[in-house]
Amino acid sequence: MSDRRSALHGANFHGQVHVQDAGLRGMIALRGDLSSADLQAVVSEVAGVWFPGVREARVDGPSGLCWMAPDELLILLPPDQVATAFSTIAKALDGTHHLAVDVSDARACFMLEGEGVLIREVLAKLTPADMAPNALPVGELRRTRLAQVPAAIWFSDENRAELVCFRSVAAYVFGLLTNAAQPGSEVDYFR
Repeated sequence: MSDRRSALHGANFHGQVHVQDAGLRGMIALRGDLSSADLQAVVSEVAGVWFPGVREARVDGPSGLCWMAPDELLILLPPDQVATAFSTIAKALDGTHHLAVDVSDARACFMLEGEGVLIREVLAKLTPADMAPNALPVGELRRTRLAQVPAAIWFSDENRAELVCFRSVAAYVFGLLTNAAQPGSEVDYFR
């Protein structure tokens, strides 16, 4: 068995905000009929959170459910729970059209912590999406781009944002975030 590691081995940066590689996280991309009661029940059971609404991220610690598209969820779990989750999902959705894929090793996760307006400002420097509190409230997920790469962003609370991107661009995204968070680069847009 291989020695699993996070994309950037725990890299972190302290600037306007704290940017860090969030470490290993189990992730299952699930496609199917999100209006199905069976699907909603099993993913809520597996993740331990209520089923999310449109563009919502329901995350509690390492576990959660993120609405990614009208037919797609991202299930977040501790890495050691992914195999059990697959088995539970397969059993509950047997005979139902769905696709579940372990994307844990294909994605990287980042945390941005600090003053909420500064986190929003750091992200606003990199994405065309509106990062204002009324445009991206706590618990709402935004799929967008950071410079040239796709990412999903949500605020778990006012002073913490989480971000998921492809693992292959993790170093690039970390560089973007740390550059945008350099002390002295504040623009006071959200103040």
